[in-house]
Amino acid sequence: MTMKLQQGQVWKQGQEYIRIVRLERLEVEYKSMTSLHSKEGRKLVTSKKDFCRLLKQARLLPPQKIPPTPAPYNPLKK
Repeated sequence: MTMKLQQGQVWKQGQEYIRIVRLERLEVEYKSMTSLHSKEGRKLVTSKKDFCRLLKQARLLPPQKIPPTPAPYNPLKK
């Protein structure tokens, strides 16, 4: 089975969530988090090949299970 990686995908591996932040031809920037509801986590950059190895035991979360990212606060917008 081939993996179709897309920016914004969230994968769950054990107690960790992995969100693809930036996807390029040979490189992936991702955020590793313990909770989907907080923005806290660490950003990492790796090769696409190593990223696919990382996801071997992970499962892709369907988009409806991923909470929307809240828009940044804008005091001028009412």
